[in-house]
Amino acid sequence: MADNIEDLNRRKALLTATTVVGGIGVVAVAEPFLSSMQPSEAARAAGAPVEVDIGTLPPGKLTTVEWRGKPIWLLHRNDAMLASLTKHDNLLVDPGSAQPQQPQYAVNPGRSIRPPFFVVIGICTHLGCVPVFRPEAGAPDLGADWPGGFYCPCHGSKFDLAGRVFKNVPAPRNLEVPPYTYLSDTRLLIGADNKKSG
Repeated sequence: MADNIEDLNRRKALLTATTVVGGIGVVAVAEPFLSSMQPSEAARAAGAPVEVDIGTLPPGKLTTVEWRGKPIWLLHRNDAMLASLTKHDNLLVDPGSAQPQQPQYAVNPGRSIRPPFFVVIGICTHLGCVPVFRPEAGAPDLGADWPGGFYCPCHGSKFDLAGRVFKNVPAPRNLEVPPYTYLSDTRLLIGADNKKSG
């Protein structure tokens, strides 16, 4: 009788050990398989969409993320910035965004799905330099009519707070708006535009 109990306990111990070792083996085999389903660094660099949290970006501030090896600017425009967008159309080359530099859902004065948040590729349309964010209106070095926006120090191109190019500068077109969509009120997916409105 004691031998039967001892054999039963030994069988339970062997069954438990075999189950644990088998489980570890399954995890070891599954992990590389599951990891292979994630986009690689090369795929992300080649254009996989990038998810961004804009919930902590305060009004008036700009942040930069990377998509396809390019800087993507996310600007949370405050009320004064938004109000300035309709006051200088006469200074712009393409104030109505007639040129196809943005998805159809961004053909509006703010060139965005939701007016406070502006998403744009931060590369000058002249020779590919990276402009600097100059939000202060009337900056002495940019002229009294400067409403705030982006200035390219390489050759002097100027863009407003919606990325629209000013007249009489080297850049021929507005800054490009990439495809993007809102996943929630605070999360954007840059590189995908399956949601056409906010």
